[in-house]
Amino acid sequence: MNFWTVMVDRFPYFASLLLKGAAMTVAVAAGALVLALVLGLVIALLRMSRSRLLSGFAYIYTEFLRGTPALAQLFVIYFGLPDIGIELRPVEAAIVGLGINGSAYLSEVYRAGIQAIHRGQFEAAFSLGMTPIGSMRYIVLPQAVRMMLPPITNFSITLLKDTALVSVVAVPEIMFYARNLVTETFQSMHVYLLAAAIYLAMTIPMSRLVAYLERTRRAWQ
Repeated sequence: MNFWTVMVDRFPYFASLLLKGAAMTVAVAAGALVLALVLGLVIALLRMSRSRLLSGFAYIYTEFLRGTPALAQLFVIYFGLPDIGIELRPVEAAIVGLGINGSAYLSEVYRAGIQAIHRGQFEAAFSLGMTPIGSMRYIVLPQAVRMMLPPITNFSITLLKDTALVSVVAVPEIMFYARNLVTETFQSMHVYLLAAAIYLAMTIPMSRLVAYLERTRRAWQ
């Protein structure tokens, strides 16, 4: 059987399993993104703290996570933490691992966005009697978000693709089903091309969103 005959004959079966994995891929990516967004903001604020202890901790945290492979971090969380009594299910470990890894990158996005706001904005907020937290929440962050949206969306695309890593900790996402299908059918070319097409179908709309946000940001400026 030639390539296209196999693809047509097996497409419904391959697609049904891979799309099942796609649902898990989106769920893991969404959970990790939420964790990365929240934790990344905390780390960015610690990094900009006047406390040398807090800023030093944030610096080490960021450099360590950006300087080590995400796969190694997943292994430590899933296989290593049980040694100290902390057991996570595969999906939980995947979300925590990718979320913590992503927070290191997003903390730099947050920091760049916040530092791009003119210092006068802070001073104006303080002159109105606002607290540092209030000025950050109501004055600085709403303006910084406009500049941070494109890189955050770009990060989301990378995160979605990075979910392919979590199959190594038995999370049933796209690549998990793809490897099982290859083992079952020996049709590696067909399966992996279809898996790539599914990733492409999810990332292209996000890429278009990044382009739109970039144009919008230039219009705001």
